[in-house]
Amino acid sequence: MFKFEVIKKDKDTGARIGKIYTDHGIITTPAFMPVATRASVKGMTPDEVRDLGFEIVVVNAYHMYLRPGHITVKELGGLHRFMAWDNPILTDSGGFQVLSLSKVRKVKEEGILFRSHIDGSEHFLTPAKSIEIQEALGADIMMCLDECPPHDAPYEYIKRSTDLTTKWARLSKEARSNPEKPLFGIVQGGVFPELREKSALELLEIGFDGYAIGGLGIGESKEETYEIAEFTASYLPYDKPRYLMGLGMPEDIVEAVSMGIDLFDCVLPTRNARNGSLFTNRGKVVIKNAKYEKDDTPVDENCGCYTCTRFSKAYLRHLYQASEILASRLLTLHNLYYYGWLMKKIREAIENGGFSSFRSRFYSKEG
Repeated sequence: MFKFEVIKKDKDTGARIGKIYTDHGIITTPAFMPVATRASVKGMTPDEVRDLGFEIVVVNAYHMYLRPGHITVKELGGLHRFMAWDNPILTDSGGFQVLSLSKVRKVKEEGILFRSHIDGSEHFLTPAKSIEIQEALGADIMMCLDECPPHDAPYEYIKRSTDLTTKWARLSKEARSNPEKPLFGIVQGGVFPELREKSALELLEIGFDGYAIGGLGIGESKEETYEIAEFTASYLPYDKPRYLMGLGMPEDIVEAVSMGIDLFDCVLPTRNARNGSLFTNRGKVVIKNAKYEKDDTPVDENCGCYTCTRFSKAYLRHLYQASEILASRLLTLHNLYYYGWLMKKIREAIENGGFSSFRSRFYSKEG
């Protein structure tokens, strides 16, 4: 049975510790969800992801639908068995990927007509189809199909898109074969407060198990991102999980936690690792830089990850320059370790009543 409870609230900000109860375990929030796009967190085994402290991952419904197919996954025992991950899984609706990856697409009132980026085959994704896919995969938390318009789209376009997202949210909820299966609604509305308010209130009227803030971090200024995220969060119920979709810079997480947001996901820790960019408590390290060629020190002397306790920057740079597979593995492990550490420190700070102090130290790069 799905349940959410707030365990502790920070006295100075909106930050809070919560617990989400699902069929495959408990998630302690605030929580970061590594992205397992095609049922795999790139470069990592499920056990490694779990050992780094992550209790939930995000799987991409669009990619699983196209390959190997949701019916195939269902016949093989569901997503948890398929990818050997016994903890909770959140699946997205596939809408963002349809709009971002498909070169040929058409948004209609009933859904999205698109061609696969893999083989060009034509598909029609409706709210009901999206729920069918996510149910077949066996997700612990499903997302409504929504439309995520470009940040610079005209007001009237975003208004129509927001209305369509509300319509699809209602149809998504109606399409569930099991009304007990957790489903989150997604607030849209671009950078327009009145549209965000309208979207949030309409979703609240429909009623969902949790609420996500979508359509941010796609080109608008950082100031607008934070402004709209905080404004939107203020309309979301206290007793439901709040999920900020797709934003994952460390500072984004710290700021959003202060707004009372509980869940985060982003490809940044894994993608940046593959591009040679590492997160540390004192800023980024770009391992491909020539200055590390003879640097015998670890990426972060205060980091306890496997990478930092065993290898030098010089060795990691060598692996990266030589395009060794081990480079991606070791750099990804470090970045995920950092994100796990960050979330742990955030939760500890809230628990100890010192989140504001932690936030100040975070920006001063003092840990």
